[in-house]
Amino acid sequence: MDENQLAEELRLTIGRFVRTVRTVDEMPPGEAAVLGYLDRGGPLTTADIAQQRGVSHQSAAKTVKELLAQGLVHAEAHPSDGRKVLLHLTPTGSGRLAQERRRRADRLGTAIDDVLSSDERKTLEAALPLLSRLTAHLHGK
Repeated sequence: MDENQLAEELRLTIGRFVRTVRTVDEMPPGEAAVLGYLDRGGPLTTADIAQQRGVSHQSAAKTVKELLAQGLVHAEAHPSDGRKVLLHLTPTGSGRLAQERRRRADRLGTAIDDVLSSDERKTLEAALPLLSRLTAHLHGK
């Protein structure tokens, strides 16, 4: 298999994998993504979120409005630009995100236990740094 065929198979397989793992989610994917960005990157503006998600500002603002209404994020004035607000993850939002992540990890852990042999688990573990390096390269890091 050449590198382009491998790349296409990897893209298809990881895409199906991610979609399948996410079937246990109880919150909309956009909301979970925003909570994840805030958890990993700290306070962000709606424009920052839109850029990271690759969506319009209007779409990000709609998601942020839902999260604010649920008490999963809170907004405060931007320290250097009064026209903007910074969004922060609330303790409730952090808990909800942790719950979603646990649900995904539990499902995936069960599948690993049910399907993979000990040697296959080691192979999967060995592949993780490779996938991380590819991700970093694709992000330009």
